[in-house]
Amino acid sequence: MPGIDLRQVRREITIQQVLDLLGFMPATRKGSRLRGPCPIHGDSRPQSRALSVHLGYHRYRCFRCHSAGTQLDLWAAVHNLSIYAAARDLCRRLGIPIPYLLSTRIGQYPAK
Repeated sequence: MPGIDLRQVRREITIQQVLDLLGFMPATRKGSRLRGPCPIHGDSRPQSRALSVHLGYHRYRCFRCHSAGTQLDLWAAVHNLSIYAAARDLCRRLGIPIPYLLSTRIGQYPAK
């Protein structure tokens, strides 16, 4: 199975895109910070502020289930996927080519 350049995926996919795919509706917004119900543990109250998201840093944290991380971590946690599977799924859903890593053998130098 070829590797995926996860840094590239994180650069190309914003946490806002992930929130939109999840149907996240924030209860409050202050600048680039959003607070609302956590889709990971299935918070059912729309006025809940358990999930905190920073749009500029592409990071989230839930103060109830203690999940935290990047946009890939959020998608993986909500859908119970590995980071690899989450990256592939998000790229497919958003129509972004999957940035596979080129494989090189140990001890060989890349062509110049």
